[in-house]
Amino acid sequence: LWTILDNVRIQDLLDIVIISALIYVILVWFEKAASRFVLVGIGLLGAVYILSRVFQLYLTAVVLQAFFAVLLVALVVIFQEELRRFFERLAMWAKIRSRGHEPAHHRDVDVITLSVINLAQKRVGALIVIQGDDPLARHIEGGTRLDGILSRSILDSIFDPHSLGHDGAVVIDRGRVVYYGCHLPLSLNPQKIKDRGLRHTAALGLAERSDALCIVVSEERGSMSVAQEGRLVSLPSGQELKAILEGFYAKRAPKKESRPFSDFVKKDFGKKAMAVLLALTLWFVFGYQKGSIRRDFVIPVEYRNLGTEWMIEGPRVTEATVMLSGPEQAFRLLDPQTLKMSVDLSRIGEGEQSVELTRDMVKIPSNLSLEGIKPDRIPLTVHTLLPMEVPVEVVTGGNLPTGYTLERIEATPPLVKVLVPSSLSRKGVKIRTESIGLDQLTQTTTVTSKLLLPSEVRSVDGKPLGVKVTIFIQPSPLRIPLKQSS
Repeated sequence: LWTILDNVRIQDLLDIVIISALIYVILVWFEKAASRFVLVGIGLLGAVYILSRVFQLYLTAVVLQAFFAVLLVALVVIFQEELRRFFERLAMWAKIRSRGHEPAHHRDVDVITLSVINLAQKRVGALIVIQGDDPLARHIEGGTRLDGILSRSILDSIFDPHSLGHDGAVVIDRGRVVYYGCHLPLSLNPQKIKDRGLRHTAALGLAERSDALCIVVSEERGSMSVAQEGRLVSLPSGQELKAILEGFYAKRAPKKESRPFSDFVKKDFGKKAMAVLLALTLWFVFGYQKGSIRRDFVIPVEYRNLGTEWMIEGPRVTEATVMLSGPEQAFRLLDPQTLKMSVDLSRIGEGEQSVELTRDMVKIPSNLSLEGIKPDRIPLTVHTLLPMEVPVEVVTGGNLPTGYTLERIEATPPLVKVLVPSSLSRKGVKIRTESIGLDQLTQTTTVTSKLLLPSEVRSVDGKPLGVKVTIFIQPSPLRIPLKQSS
């Protein structure tokens, strides 16, 4: 145990905290999901996979690993509704937090309760939706926007049998009747519906897809029912309805009070303990960095901060081998393409010299150690580049067509300013153009040609150089043959 604790890093603790929070969210989110039994089955297979890794059951681990790779696609299909709700909640989280506390809801509870009791006594059918935190736009079809203050008279008028929107649902949010005459998605669970009507089916359908509270009044029986969190419950009296409404509003707008740390731990303690236990198990199987191995990597060498007035002569060392050591898990997360040796030449001097390759030239993850570098030094020969004006030599290819004569060739400018190594400054340096074909030319022509710089010569600004080349062409004079005298 002490050996494990000695190897625990801050990064490992952050790993465990993040995974624990993620597992806790998943447990809470899918607790009431219709597909939660599928999730339980997947969890059992995950436990078998972990055990196969611990006891080194190679075949079982390989088969389950391939199965989970395919399962990722299947999970999107199986839990598509739950995933939509999760991402909607994630997008709405900041808005929900900034919304603050709900206004006093006692009036809303009394209005809804009395209206529903009155409608039930008169056997007038009604479907009332009280919006929670989940957005309802993608679940609701049709309807008319009202945005009126909630009152008994407005509910009575909407559900009046002679009203055009009495067959639809009313959506209430924050004390206002937002829509009326809306159509809700129907539930696909016949076991919960049994012999109930279309309003009950629609109420349960929305309750299965969101956290809204749906209240149904049956016009046939004069009974009241509530659909919430995927369940449909019949209510014997208005007192039960009022209690459910009070609980719904209280949950949506909890009282302002500072919860001590103990209360935070006690709330959903079982789920939180299970989440931490599962996270610790996953960390021990996949993240616990036990033992150390060594691997060698051949990485590229880059030279940076070399001034424009300097030039490296001869071939450069382009690769180096680094020896790294660390746990196997760290190597699994390492991308070898990100490794490189960065040599800083900002303090380089002129002449032959040797640059030491040090550890700070390679960036590696914190859980890996650099054991060595080969070669540990690289030879460099550096010369100063001097500005110099060099003549341009125009290169041509082919011959002019028959009947034409090349008069002359001019380059503009005839001289170009370049940077030349000091060792070549006293020698003759020529800069040639790309080859210009003469085969198709029949008149004086001006073309733009790139300059081909020798490997040791650079342009002043580092950009490609070019000149304008004018080729002067004249027709060849006609030659008239002389007649011979007889």
